[in-house]
Amino acid sequence: MKLVIGGGPAGRIAAMRLAEGGEEVTLVDRGGLGGQCLHYGCMVVCALNDVARHRRQAAILHERGFLDRIPEISFPSLLAEMAGIQDTIHRVIADETKNAGVTVLAGKTAAIDGATVTVGDEPVDHDGLLIATGSRPNVPAIEGITLPGVFSPHSLATMPGIPRRLAIIGGGVMAAEFTHIFGCLGAEVEVICRSGFLPSIDPRLRDQARRDLSFATIREHTLPVRIGGGDRARFMTIRCGEEEGEIDVDAVFVAAGLVPRSEAVSGIAKGPAGEILVDKRMRTNVPGVWAAGDVTGPPFLTPVARKEGQVAADTMLGREARIDHAWIPQSMSLMHDYAFCTGDIPGGRSLSIPAPAGPGNFWSVPDRRTGMAKISFGHEEGRITGMYAAAPGAALFATYLAYLMRRGATIHDFEDLCEVHPSTDGIYWLLQHTAGWLRKNTPKP
Repeated sequence: MKLVIGGGPAGRIAAMRLAEGGEEVTLVDRGGLGGQCLHYGCMVVCALNDVARHRRQAAILHERGFLDRIPEISFPSLLAEMAGIQDTIHRVIADETKNAGVTVLAGKTAAIDGATVTVGDEPVDHDGLLIATGSRPNVPAIEGITLPGVFSPHSLATMPGIPRRLAIIGGGVMAAEFTHIFGCLGAEVEVICRSGFLPSIDPRLRDQARRDLSFATIREHTLPVRIGGGDRARFMTIRCGEEEGEIDVDAVFVAAGLVPRSEAVSGIAKGPAGEILVDKRMRTNVPGVWAAGDVTGPPFLTPVARKEGQVAADTMLGREARIDHAWIPQSMSLMHDYAFCTGDIPGGRSLSIPAPAGPGNFWSVPDRRTGMAKISFGHEEGRITGMYAAAPGAALFATYLAYLMRRGATIHDFEDLCEVHPSTDGIYWLLQHTAGWLRKNTPKP
């Protein structure tokens, strides 16, 4: 029997793939099939940001003078409706998993010591083990972090309403997304970033994100020192350089990223953050034990976890498979979809333009907030080395362009492209016209 611990994207995909390969498979799931993505991550951001965008768009139309008011939001009702839809999705994927031939032990916890697994108090025999226990919020160890009024994505369901003053701890994609959500739902947001804000994102894309979040106060290179207020969070002490100060809050939201959930795993090599160390075939240092998904460390992305689960399952089945983390498309959801993909190829040139007006951003034209598009490409051969977009629907085309970029697509391949219109996609325009620009602006030998 093949044993899979964890029912998130990596574990569930691997379990079904193993079953399809003819194996008897048992999946031990503690927190609900779908894992972090469904219950605390991607789907939560989708649900809340849909409402946040609706309210923000209503504010734009109200400013134009033909919408009479900005709608108020019932946050408890929003959370309840979201939970109901999450339950629906959970039932669908639970049926899919069981129909694939996987035995699911739901609501069970497992302890792992090398290749030995105990579920509850019972040892479980297996002839191949996959650890896919996922990740958990990275919660900084500061005074007051456990006070009532301090929340994370895992405790969001207990938030009674939209706080008037909210401090968000974190400076990455997660922090940016929740800043947009809470700000558009009516909170006054201050973002506390230990380093820079969105430091790993392309500068043009980062500038666009700052415009989307212009309603928030973003404090870079600032440390959260202490949360206080007696019986609940009422203020936060912060430090920037040698200076300390206090900000008043009604709630604190921790969005400082993720860390691997490997506390119940021993006897297997781990890295400094607790990530289980694996090779390109997702094998650990213990024979017969594999690991996949967030428990192996960054980039903490659902598509990567799924791919790692596929690779792990294939190698467990004796097939040749290796993971390749190059050319991974990524996204972020603010006022617009943000999407980007880049390869580790130095040099080259970049061109960028504002995103064209179209569905979803027409009424943003007067404020010049339609979004942006940018590509990077090689000097001579024109190979596409990066794409960056902020516009409605940007996440849709990024998947396919990243696939082509991985296979060496060049700007010359798109000269005869025929696009869909109307569209907010500025990438196609850059791809379509850059080949001629490159010929015109490249010095002849």
